[in-house]
Amino acid sequence: QVQLVESGGGLVQPGGSLTLSCAASGSIFSINIMGWYRQAPGKQRELVASVTRGSTTNYADSVKGRFTISRDSAWSTVSLQMTNLRPEDTAVYFCNARTFNRMYWGQGTQVTVSS
Repeated sequence: QVQLVESGGGLVQPGGSLTLSCAASGSIFSINIMGWYRQAPGKQRELVASVTRGSTTNYADSVKGRFTISRDSAWSTVSLQMTNLRPEDTAVYFCNARTFNRMYWGQGTQVTVSS
């Protein structure tokens, strides 16, 4: 079992920055990929960014150049640095961890970009 707890969401003005953090605990040695997803009202959950055990990163086209995902070597924390935020980035952001046979989710943290 893997437990994930997100933090760092909030209200920010357009053009501003926020950093989300995800604290992982439990069987973190079994994690292969961690990532951030988001879900806006009335829309499907979508991948924002992910990082593999080998530190390969992947980003949605809409956030490339603005968001950066990083992790510590122990898989205990994964962060998402978000810059130049736009109103369309408003969503609930979920931390995700994948092992070879399961997917785990955090409870989500709200990010609102508004003036």
